[in-house]
Amino acid sequence: MTTANQGDIVVGVDHSAISAAALRWAVSEAAVSGRQVVALRAWTFEPVYDLGAAVAGTPQAVADRERHQLDEVVGEVRAEHPGVAIRAELVEHSPAVALEEASKTASMLVLGSHGHSRLLKLLVGSVAEHCLHEAGCPVVVIPARTVPEKDATPEPESAVGYYPGPLL
Repeated sequence: MTTANQGDIVVGVDHSAISAAALRWAVSEAAVSGRQVVALRAWTFEPVYDLGAAVAGTPQAVADRERHQLDEVVGEVRAEHPGVAIRAELVEHSPAVALEEASKTASMLVLGSHGHSRLLKLLVGSVAEHCLHEAGCPVVVIPARTVPEKDATPEPESAVGYYPGPLL
């Protein structure tokens, strides 16, 4: 699992523009607070459900593809904010479980919303919904509506949806 340290800001990073916006928001927060950012990308090898995995053929090929995509987005954001420490972590697990586990030692969990079904999932997405209920730290959700289709960089102040921790 992830090796987030106490005080790290953990960001879920997938292939979407909203996750890149979440990473940018987290880096902006880290620049002010002096924290380190952990860009966490979870992956699984499920060729039955994932066409990319089926085409790649092997778990190592999928891991290599995921690492390349993670390094690419982290590299872009790192170039924009060279003074902020960003560590890229690739974890073989479901995103919801990997992020929940990382939240146990993180100071903050930052996610982009997607929205696919049901009311809460429409607002935040299934992984974010899971983390809102199960995370061990505060969760920040960057709304998808804040990311223009051609620009993945929202203004941090207007992009924050803050939730202070698990529902009791």
